[in-house]
Amino acid sequence: MNDTAPAIQERYHALLMARAPEERLLMASHMFDTARAFARASLPPDLPPAEVACRLFLRFYENDFDEPTRSAILARIREKARNSATAI
Repeated sequence: MNDTAPAIQERYHALLMARAPEERLLMASHMFDTARAFARASLPPDLPPAEVACRLFLRFYENDFDEPTRSAILARIREKARNSATAI
């Protein structure tokens, strides 16, 4: 959905591009951190860390990968969590 007038969109884009690249990167990072916090807050509080990581991955990137690739990534997340738990 885009209900922003083209002139306003162009003005907004010009304002963003007037900022230093480092500042734009920092802004994007802050926006991602906020989105991640909202997504994390929507999950049940008692999930194990590996399951939190898997659900956050799916929330943000599920449509970016085909099923075999998604499954491989989720398996790697879970494997890494198991290895971290046994390393303690």
